[in-house]
Amino acid sequence: MALNRVFITGASSGIGAALAMQYAKQGATLGLLARRGDALQALLATLPNSERHRAYAADVRDSAALRAAAADFLAHAGGVDVVIANAGISHGTLTELEEDLPVFEAVFATNVMATVATFSPFIAAMRAQGTPARLVGIASVAGVRGLPGGGAYSASKAAVATYCESLRLEMRPYGIQVVTIAPGYIDTPMTQKNAYAMPFLMAPDRFASAAVQTIARGSRYRVIPWQMGVVARVLRLLPNFIYDLAFTRAPRKARKTAI
Repeated sequence: MALNRVFITGASSGIGAALAMQYAKQGATLGLLARRGDALQALLATLPNSERHRAYAADVRDSAALRAAAADFLAHAGGVDVVIANAGISHGTLTELEEDLPVFEAVFATNVMATVATFSPFIAAMRAQGTPARLVGIASVAGVRGLPGGGAYSASKAAVATYCESLRLEMRPYGIQVVTIAPGYIDTPMTQKNAYAMPFLMAPDRFASAAVQTIARGSRYRVIPWQMGVVARVLRLLPNFIYDLAFTRAPRKARKTAI
């Protein structure tokens, strides 16, 4: 089954750029959205059949801009087969610090609300076109259990996974499949800032290859790489008192005090 019309947010670097390259190599027509227009254009120049694709410089927190980009891509491509809500940010946060409240807000706006706003303008077209389609949410292994110093990111990615589960049930009568992918540590600009060991670190192109296969199969939920899937299952099963003892002093992501 061909999934040849693909819209990706957060496409200018990291996972988004790797997914764009993977789909472009398969001959897909792409809609690529990210805040940095210059980085998008640089990526576009490296893709096969670059003239076929559309680039949109916009912030995913701007729902009107997302809706306009969706309308343009649907008109350009004649429909859509895959929408990947990939845009996301990650910063360390501490609840007791007043200056971290805007960081919490930005993380939730980008990781959660923008996922909803990305999917929303495509659903009517997906229902009308009568062909198999996928909505893909990018969660994280960090959303399986809450991590110290990472309340915003962990909670936002847990919310993405739960939201996608609700959406999967809502879309099932229409034949629209909702796929949730939870990356482990992928070697991207986001994780390169981490000053601690990252087990099973995966190259973006390898992640993208596995993700595209997962999306094509219409899998409901998958952790990539598989080794982190094992870790995630163990974490879910740990009693709270054992989890607390093991992770209270876990390494923390650096805070960002200005948004």
